[in-house]
Amino acid sequence: MQTKLNTAEEAFNYWKTTPLTKRIQFVLELKKLLQLHRQDCAERITKEMGKPITQSLAEVDKCAWLCDYYAENASTYLEPKKSSTETYQSLVIYEPLGTILGVMPWNFPYWQVFRFAIPTILAGNTVVVKHASNVPQSAESIEALFLESGFPIGVYQNLHLSSDKVAEVIAHPQIKAISLTGSEKAGISVATEAGKHLKKLVLELGGSNAFIVCKDADLDKAVAIAVNARMQNAGQSCIAAKRFLIQSSIFDVFVKKYKETISKLVCGDPMLEETQVGPLARVDLAEELEKQIQKSVSMGAKIILGGNRNQAFFEPTLLIKVTPEMPVFKEETFGPVAALLSFETLEEAVELSNQSEFGLGVSVFTQDIETIKKYIPNFNEGAVFINEMVKSDPRLPFGGIKRSGYGRELAEEGIKEFVNIKTIVINK
Repeated sequence: MQTKLNTAEEAFNYWKTTPLTKRIQFVLELKKLLQLHRQDCAERITKEMGKPITQSLAEVDKCAWLCDYYAENASTYLEPKKSSTETYQSLVIYEPLGTILGVMPWNFPYWQVFRFAIPTILAGNTVVVKHASNVPQSAESIEALFLESGFPIGVYQNLHLSSDKVAEVIAHPQIKAISLTGSEKAGISVATEAGKHLKKLVLELGGSNAFIVCKDADLDKAVAIAVNARMQNAGQSCIAAKRFLIQSSIFDVFVKKYKETISKLVCGDPMLEETQVGPLARVDLAEELEKQIQKSVSMGAKIILGGNRNQAFFEPTLLIKVTPEMPVFKEETFGPVAALLSFETLEEAVELSNQSEFGLGVSVFTQDIETIKKYIPNFNEGAVFINEMVKSDPRLPFGGIKRSGYGRELAEEGIKEFVNIKTIVINK
């Protein structure tokens, strides 16, 4: 570990003075290599954590898009900003901090790393990444891509560490800030250590997003998006829709259409292009999901589709008669399981949506755009998507509130998380 941190520190001394235009050229070369090795990267994702191959290919493509986005916009975002004051000159400049630690998850093993590393590196920092232990080949291939792209040694490095060693890295004086994407438990642990050493931290944690469908919604569109919002990556996403709140007058017809569509999903070998739902990443994750469902059923929930587990594979599952006290409502369900509830009024829907310790995002489907816009301030979320599923997009800041974490990734806000925002005042 010490050798790699020393290498990162030495690289930072050079990298921070490298012109941004040159940093951008490295990123564009990285994008080319991603596209060249697209199939290999995607197959690696699928083999390591079970994502259907078509979705793995889409993940790699999204990383390439992110490289393009920041290559085009980094100069604008990091340009000094002049302010009008009574002094001769006042401005703000953005300077890199040093070496930044990324603690990354397995569910999007390329995307999560790229959305942290690319803006952080373009801002002039170096990064060290502690990736999830069950995606070691993905971790190795990402580092190899950075090196093959021509990035100086030490700008991007893997740290091959167990989770119990992360606190030691955080405490190291060469680490200036930390970004973690992961569970609440991991977030609390990392935040505790970061707080002890007064280090900047961005946390992207769990979520239990509500998916609200009003009686005037385009029902076929809402159903189609609802399937993808819950079943993509076998439901293993912090921003997946997990609680489906349907206005009572259309509840039965929505459930019927939703059930029919999900029952037709192709489940099986994730390496086959026709597969839409693959296994979960690990058996213990499937076992935990099974416990959440069984406890909810014991409390009165009713399974109307699925509910069965075979090792790491879990059937797409729908539950009705769900109440807010049940695990499938109040906890994050990391798998292909949807909890469906009805509501009478928009006020009730907002209340149910907010009745969660998480706050990543909410989707609302309605044709009355002007009315729903008035309710946007009432949602305690990091994002509100109307007639669309919650998703990450390089052009938009991403992050949550409450127990979903703090700080932002992506867009202009993301590239400025790990910089010193320095004020300059000059008088004659």
